[in-house]
Amino acid sequence: MRVFEEHRSRLFGLAYRLLGSAAEAEDAVQDAARRWHLADRALIDVPAAWLTTVVANLCLTRLSSARARREDYVGTWLPEPVLTADGALGPLTTPAQRDLVSLGTLVLLEGLTPVQRAVFVLAEAFDQSHGEIAAILDVEESHSRQLLHRAREHLATEHRYPPDRSAQQRIVTRFLAAVLNGNAAGLEQLLAEDVVSWADGGGTTAARRAITGKPRVLRYLLGLSKHPQVSLVNGTTAEVNGHPAALLRIGRTLTAILAPALDGDRITRLHLIVNSAKLGYAARQLR
Repeated sequence: MRVFEEHRSRLFGLAYRLLGSAAEAEDAVQDAARRWHLADRALIDVPAAWLTTVVANLCLTRLSSARARREDYVGTWLPEPVLTADGALGPLTTPAQRDLVSLGTLVLLEGLTPVQRAVFVLAEAFDQSHGEIAAILDVEESHSRQLLHRAREHLATEHRYPPDRSAQQRIVTRFLAAVLNGNAAGLEQLLAEDVVSWADGGGTTAARRAITGKPRVLRYLLGLSKHPQVSLVNGTTAEVNGHPAALLRIGRTLTAILAPALDGDRITRLHLIVNSAKLGYAARQLR
């Protein structure tokens, strides 16, 4: 299995981008490991290409069933957050690489068909040619080009201009302090007029629908700051899906991740994950 282990991290990064779930990505990689173990290696010329094909197609199968489950999901469905400073999703050295794994982009990818998503991820995140994609997904090269064009059109609906990394970190640190301290003036300075907040509580906690506009999001965040347990919360920042985010813990338990998206020096989008099932992978990373 030495050859497989050399590719495991890359395969996990591919599966996660396709599925938006670290748990499901781990399952897909394990399925690929079993297939690799049973395969006749003499018939495999390029292990990386073979494994990429296997994982991509395993994920396509999972995406079809996942879409049905997510349509029945109670409340807002958000991707499972991953801490990325240690390279869990591969190199994220450029703004484009970081944007491709952001929670906002992963949400937009949910609007693509499974094969559109696969073509987009393989082309944009893994620099695969249309010839390679055609072989992986068993489609014509011309169809691969069409699918990529449609996917890019879908994702071009939102344009943001985030500040540099150090400025992002400063803004998220200020935002975290303002939330925990109930600082209305501080939050008002940071929120864009058209800010939108989504919360994934698995149907048991958190707002079940998007909250839009500065006044409503401000009231929502101030309400969170008055929660009886807020005095017990230890708030820190970390890189989540390529961008600075706030981690909220009570004792050693990760209870929430707040991931803002920035346009200039204002927060335009806010993703709040409090569903404990969605926090499991990130919690294990923190141990």
